[in-house]
Amino acid sequence: MRQEYKQPSTTLAPNLWDFIALVLVISLVAVLGWGASRMTLPFNLGKPIAISLNPGALPGYALQTTIRMFIALLCSFVFSFIVGTAAAKSRRAGQIIIPLIDILQSVPILGYLSITITVFIALFPNSMMGPECAAIFAVFTSQVWNMTLSFYQSLRTVPKELTEATYMYQLSPWQRFWRLEAPFAMPGLLWNAMVSMSGGWFFIVAAEAISIANQNIMLPGIGSYISVAISHKDMPAIGYAIVTMLIVILLYDQIFFRPLISWSEKFRTGEVDSENANSWLLDLLQRTRLLQYVGAMIERSANAVVNCKLLCRRPKVIDHHLMAEKHFTWWQSCLWYGGLVVVIGAIAWWLGRFIFHSVSLEEAWHVVILGSYTALRVIVLILICSVIWLPVGVWIGMRPNTSKWVQPVIQFLAAFPANLLFPIFVIVIVHFHLNVEIWTAPLMILGTQWYILFNVIAGASTIPTELKLAVKNMQVHGWLKWKRFLLPAVFPYFVTGAITAAGGCWNASIVAEVISWGHEKLIAQGLGAYITLNTSAGHFSKITLGVVVMCLWVMLFNTLFWRKLYNFAAERFALNN
Repeated sequence: MRQEYKQPSTTLAPNLWDFIALVLVISLVAVLGWGASRMTLPFNLGKPIAISLNPGALPGYALQTTIRMFIALLCSFVFSFIVGTAAAKSRRAGQIIIPLIDILQSVPILGYLSITITVFIALFPNSMMGPECAAIFAVFTSQVWNMTLSFYQSLRTVPKELTEATYMYQLSPWQRFWRLEAPFAMPGLLWNAMVSMSGGWFFIVAAEAISIANQNIMLPGIGSYISVAISHKDMPAIGYAIVTMLIVILLYDQIFFRPLISWSEKFRTGEVDSENANSWLLDLLQRTRLLQYVGAMIERSANAVVNCKLLCRRPKVIDHHLMAEKHFTWWQSCLWYGGLVVVIGAIAWWLGRFIFHSVSLEEAWHVVILGSYTALRVIVLILICSVIWLPVGVWIGMRPNTSKWVQPVIQFLAAFPANLLFPIFVIVIVHFHLNVEIWTAPLMILGTQWYILFNVIAGASTIPTELKLAVKNMQVHGWLKWKRFLLPAVFPYFVTGAITAAGGCWNASIVAEVISWGHEKLIAQGLGAYITLNTSAGHFSKITLGVVVMCLWVMLFNTLFWRKLYNFAAERFALNN
């Protein structure tokens, strides 16, 4: 009897999609490798790095800027996982971490650069790695705080029944983090990562074109390109930079963020709109054979790490109150708070000694007054943007099809550096003899107003369908609909966006209160201008004074207004609890 011949299995045989995906992957790796190799070139302090305004140099500059920003973003993810988890898991740690983040997110990017640039250059002498690490760290500080707070809030709102299920299955804390907590927080974390990436673009000029203590260090990148174009009054070069930024943002949105957002939709606990979770790159990878097999191998390796016995100590006790905090005795509480007072007092003493060694009390009081000018601008701008973007955000969020194409536009607008509008503002202010104190203020809100719009859209899009139908059936319209339905539904999200926008507005004052176009420089009175001018002059005690005063102003607003408003919103209106 003749035996039939069986063809060998072709399950793993590459198909056309494999070749297309392989070309994309190899091209991406090669381009990133070339960009990374530029970060280790020799560097001599005092020898300027030539920045060409030739449009042909922009692709290379864009690649180097993008690499810096993604390295900073990766560090932000790691920091968020570690610090956000510590703050959410331990009440004592949260009492330190959350106020500390409030302080750190109000420190201007120039405050970090003035300290870290010297340290990194000393760590990597005669190498580009020193300035590169300083620029990456500066971008990191503009991205990480928003992501850490998002991860912290997500861990604090994990449904109790899901946490109890992990104890029933006797998952270790390590397994519980990767099986429940990180996936639960991932959708919100990725959306905040997109906004944080845009925030990094807003400060990229200050990060790459470093001017400290009369030393100018310009790293090859779009930020330095924009800085040189502004100093040379080269309008075509600024146009090329805008087009390049648009192309880069669209590329990494499609190649990186869109697939991740689509992938993260499977972790949502509610219903998912499949039309809003499409990604052509993810569809391409899912049609491959060989790469699917490689992905399965990576998944098995990841599971082995998550289930590693060395990291998986089973909980000894299962039946207990999962969210209960450990109670401390009175002497332990006294020791804890006493230690905090000692540490804070020591820091305050050291800062006071460093600042007032060369700064008089009269100047310190003058800096406090300058802070009030900046605070007034922040308050007015937040009020104006709230009036504009609150109804617009509700309108967009109630229409999923509109929201799908508006979100990439918001991402680009949030990334638009204020420096690119300097020529328009300088020319208009000088030509029409406008008040510098008033007309430079809009630059402060340029990149941060989108936090309000983005959060309001997110809040409106999560309104339950049955609630919308109930309001429609009862024919509620006009102001009554806003007062009883729309405003309560989006208010917690609006407060979150307003807090973030206000913090970013304080930070953006270093860019907005000192603007220049060629040799024309306009300076508005304020705390941001004080920090910027003293950073360029290398007055480190005055820089420290400006940063400390800005932190104190932000903490004052957070304590007296924003935190109370946030707690009111969470207790009264939060639909996500």
